[in-house]
Amino acid sequence: MSRRHSPDPSPDPARFPSHAASPPLPDPGAKRRELAMFLVLAVVIWPILSVAIVGGYGFLVWMSQLIMGPPGPPPV
Repeated sequence: MSRRHSPDPSPDPARFPSHAASPPLPDPGAKRRELAMFLVLAVVIWPILSVAIVGGYGFLVWMSQLIMGPPGPPPV
């Protein structure tokens, strides 16, 4: 009596050398590009984004006070 075995889902690297785990080739400019992208994010994008968010919130508060009046109890 023979048992059926399901095929192994991972290919044998000895039979399929193109599937063998090999480290990727190093990219000579990858470190420089990563540093440049970090500096663009840290020096340009985040400050602009934070000023836009705080300014947008201030504008929202200002417009709501123009429509609904200043905060606090109503004048007597």
